[in-house]
Amino acid sequence: MSLSLIAKTISGILGATIFAFVAVAQEQGPERWEKTIQKFEQQDAQNSVEPGAILFTGSSSIAMWQDISDYFPNQRIVNRGFGGSQFSDLLHYADRVISPYRPSKIFIYEGDNDISAGDSPKQIMREAKKLRKKIKKALGDTPVIFISPKPSVARWELKETYEDLNARLKKYADKTENTEFADVWNPALDDNGEVVEHIFLEDNLHMNAEGYKIWQQALAPYVE
Repeated sequence: MSLSLIAKTISGILGATIFAFVAVAQEQGPERWEKTIQKFEQQDAQNSVEPGAILFTGSSSIAMWQDISDYFPNQRIVNRGFGGSQFSDLLHYADRVISPYRPSKIFIYEGDNDISAGDSPKQIMREAKKLRKKIKKALGDTPVIFISPKPSVARWELKETYEDLNARLKKYADKTENTEFADVWNPALDDNGEVVEHIFLEDNLHMNAEGYKIWQQALAPYVE
């Protein structure tokens, strides 16, 4: 197979994946993710996950990071991202995509789609706090790391809202036991404070390998 054909094939797969995320996200209510959650449960039934892994969950920036274990080769990582999700969706399914794994740490990426959907930072924080309390009730002192919503070319007009939410998430994490805030916003900006453009796929929203390298560096201190 020629290199050009391989490139077209990979591009087509990524395009279909993104389309699927968008199509599902346009449906209403957390129940739109039920089939996805069931697939996770089917995978677990076939290959059980031993307690103590590091869990990554959240929206498409997690869901599409399928080679995440390559970025952190010394760690045992479970990816349970479902693209297009919001904090309310993860809260709804926490008992099925977080608690059963008895993880050693939990990385959460939500808020990106919440902002795009028009939710205010104040509304989003209410859901984030509910989720954090639910995790504490189920898993005790297990550390939770909120990954900041990232900047993107596609949603750059919402920059101030993202910055507001990130500030609120950081403030909450700083005062909440066993909770941290990992900043992937600022590392993705250039010297002029503009979002770096070459780290995205053609949709200017989802990241390519260069974007995930930035995440790797930003998250490494919390993963290790």
